[in-house]
Amino acid sequence: MKTAELFKQKTVFSLEVFPPKPDADESVIYETLHQLSDISPDFISVTYGAGGGHNGCKTIQIASDIQRRFGVQSVAHLPCIGLEKQQAVQILDSIVNAGIKNVLALRGDKPKELDKIGDFGHASELISFIKQRYELNIIAACYPETHPECTSAVDDIKWLAHKVNCGADHLITQLFLDNEYFYSFCEKARIAGINVPIEAGIMPVTNKRQIERMVKLCGVTLPKKIIRVLERYEHNEEALRDAGIAYAIDQITDLIAQDVDGIHLYTMNDPYIAHRIYDAVHNLISVKYEKCI
Repeated sequence: MKTAELFKQKTVFSLEVFPPKPDADESVIYETLHQLSDISPDFISVTYGAGGGHNGCKTIQIASDIQRRFGVQSVAHLPCIGLEKQQAVQILDSIVNAGIKNVLALRGDKPKELDKIGDFGHASELISFIKQRYELNIIAACYPETHPECTSAVDDIKWLAHKVNCGADHLITQLFLDNEYFYSFCEKARIAGINVPIEAGIMPVTNKRQIERMVKLCGVTLPKKIIRVLERYEHNEEALRDAGIAYAIDQITDLIAQDVDGIHLYTMNDPYIAHRIYDAVHNLISVKYEKCI
């Protein structure tokens, strides 16, 4: 099933995982997927090594196995930075041949050692390329607090509308920690004529170093409440994990109450955290689904 069709039926709840490193034990990711499949998510997306990195072939294999072994719809990430068109065709053909119907088309981060951009300078170019050649459901990324490289929020919305016009069927946001940014972003997107589903990307704050890196990379604002949590519990791993889970649950509860299209949980391959959050909110999602029938 194509992910865009899911939003017609319910509040979507999906998960993201990443492939193991090349030298890691692959059995670990399958044990993780087994535990995550107990949640019965609407789909699981699998990240990809940027610039045709080493994890790319694992992405397709894992995405295929998610469907074949666990009976869950999957999404294969595809960053285009550094890709030539011929490479893109090879990857996309592999995705189709593996029975995967959903692709998250991204530009990807620019590695410092990458000398050549490739044939795709922006995600919109990859989206157009896919749309013209394949019957795939195309997902794109969006940024509630504006893309770090964009000059203004107005321009960011303009380029997002361009991505949708190029063929994006469904959007997933970068992480955000203040829901007001998401609500303001969605309002601007709808005014601009962007009518595809917008799924809220939620990353639980359970590791101080990790969230500081994401803030630096993505320009995410840290609310005072999160700063206090990090300061109070940074030396207590278990307490910080529980506080981060509680904060994510509050975020999701508020988003569902405001009729969000869906929740995309960045699991960081941690089934315990995913289960804690899902167990707390799944009844809220079920309520909306019953009302829509």
